[in-house]
Amino acid sequence: MSARLSAVKFDVRGYVSRVPELAPGFLVSVAVAIVAQFLSEHYGVPAMLMALLLGIAFAFLAEEGKCVPGIAFTSRTVLRIGVALLGARISVALLIDLGWQTILLTVLAVALTIGFGYLGARALGRGWRLGLLTGGSVAICGASAAMAIAAVLPKNEHSERNLLFTVLAVTVLSTIAMVVYPIIVQPMGFDDQQVGAILGGTIHDVAQVVGAGFSVSVEAGDAATLVKLIRVTMLAPVVLVFALIIRRLPEAAEPGAARPPLVPTFVAFFLLLAAINSLGLIPAQLAALAGDASRWALLIAIAAVGMKSSLKRMLDVGGQAIILIVAETVFIGAFFLAGLALLL
Repeated sequence: MSARLSAVKFDVRGYVSRVPELAPGFLVSVAVAIVAQFLSEHYGVPAMLMALLLGIAFAFLAEEGKCVPGIAFTSRTVLRIGVALLGARISVALLIDLGWQTILLTVLAVALTIGFGYLGARALGRGWRLGLLTGGSVAICGASAAMAIAAVLPKNEHSERNLLFTVLAVTVLSTIAMVVYPIIVQPMGFDDQQVGAILGGTIHDVAQVVGAGFSVSVEAGDAATLVKLIRVTMLAPVVLVFALIIRRLPEAAEPGAARPPLVPTFVAFFLLLAAINSLGLIPAQLAALAGDASRWALLIAIAAVGMKSSLKRMLDVGGQAIILIVAETVFIGAFFLAGLALLL
């Protein structure tokens, strides 16, 4: 633990020294997020969707110039901060309120989607790394899960391309789902809490889940966020299991290479905040403030991800990878919808 805290202190000092370098890209991302929020409040369009689309419109800023380092920082580190802060909204009591059936359904959906991704990749003639990467990102929390899982996967010549594809694909699919899923699910006869559970159980990224849920109602938004946070909570054990299994594989043994941490720092902070909140040590106002900070961090990060998006680079990974991640998205959606219908 002391080594981890020392690493965090080192990183913080490093970032402080890089403020002049990181500021332009970060401030551009903030500006895009503010505009996206303004459009959302005044014209009813999803803020996350607008942040992504506006970010793509400024993609040239991520190619060269002063904004490149800050955009890269925002798309990764600010995103992780946003996810970590979500831990302050989780408590054991809130999870219990969902009922064991919903929790069991969510856990099964995550596990089976990862298995589906692994088997689907093998069936399509793609490597198991891509199957675990895409399956885990679809099953858990999109881009954040992709980065955490990539940290423990053995590297090869396709690792960076696969990670970029996965982050871009789940972001695009999540954005589409954020708009389309509420339209599809609402006429099916589910109440707002059930609609929220479906949205939280099937949409990849946390930010898009929040956008989709609260576009229906406050009750749906709360339920969607809570179900999604169950999936996010599974990130730590899934990454840990992956790391333990992968470290036994021959291709994972790289001479002289430092082993990545079993649990990424942002996941550790997420679990720490969740534990503190479960003990009732985080005041409601502070938890709400952390939630707002998390939402803004995710909105700013999504804008930066949009700036880094390139449809050409994403398509370079091949049609089979696109089929795989779309199939995983359909699988988790169908499984969760069918499971919830059977529980009613």
